[in-house]
Amino acid sequence: MSATLLAQSAIGGLLLGGIYGLLALGLSVSWGLLRLVNLSHFALAFLGAYLTYQLGTQFGIAPWLSALVVVPAFFVVGIALHALFVRFQVSEFASMLVTFGITILIESLIQWLWSADYRKFESGYAQASLRIGPVFVPVLELAAFACAALLAVAAWAGLNRTLLGKALRAAAHDGPIAAAFGINARRLSYLLAGLCAASAGIAGVFIALTSTLAPSQIEAWIGVVFAVVIIGGLARPLGALAAGCLIGVSESVTMAAVNPAWAPLVAFSILIVLLLWRPRWL
Repeated sequence: MSATLLAQSAIGGLLLGGIYGLLALGLSVSWGLLRLVNLSHFALAFLGAYLTYQLGTQFGIAPWLSALVVVPAFFVVGIALHALFVRFQVSEFASMLVTFGITILIESLIQWLWSADYRKFESGYAQASLRIGPVFVPVLELAAFACAALLAVAAWAGLNRTLLGKALRAAAHDGPIAAAFGINARRLSYLLAGLCAASAGIAGVFIALTSTLAPSQIEAWIGVVFAVVIIGGLARPLGALAAGCLIGVSESVTMAAVNPAWAPLVAFSILIVLLLWRPRWL
């Protein structure tokens, strides 16, 4: 394999890692601070992708304008879902089963509305790329990575450098003690659930722009992004982005150097090795 092909694969994998990190961000924070394993996060992201596709292809609405509709709507959906979890006192383990059921419902809704056919949103920037020496950098994937990095840094700063973030972490660590200091954990949990769902909407917009859409793709992404969340650490936005890049680069280089069929094995191989190794951050 030539050095140019290796560099092109690494760049492609790094940018793909941005999408992984963007998807993992909301799940990681939700799992770490709300104690909810929200598998419906993936289905919401794909629902956002289909809505972006529909608005763009049927009404000619630009993706960034679609985001102004999808993201606030998903914020409300996230609050509504969290209200259900609170109302029925869904535990951490039960949340995995409940949200998997919600995922199946959303996938069925997508298949009913858009069918199981593959769909591709052809935007004007789909083929645009920057050339850096012999390496080409696709513009849309670069924008997705930049957005993922911006959100990860903003989430990290919000959780570690603001009173609101410290209150969220205190409520997640010990709710009764946090309540004794006047922290309204329930109100904060609604805000956090809404923000996590909104991040799924943002991920959905970029998935629509960079990927081929099909309802079955939801399950294909769950395993990889789940591994990204575990490797990156719960409630660690920068860890999710770094883990996404690690998995993305590993997959891409494996596809180029070994065999494309081996790529799906990479994420879980890395996860198994790290679980056996047990580094301090895991």
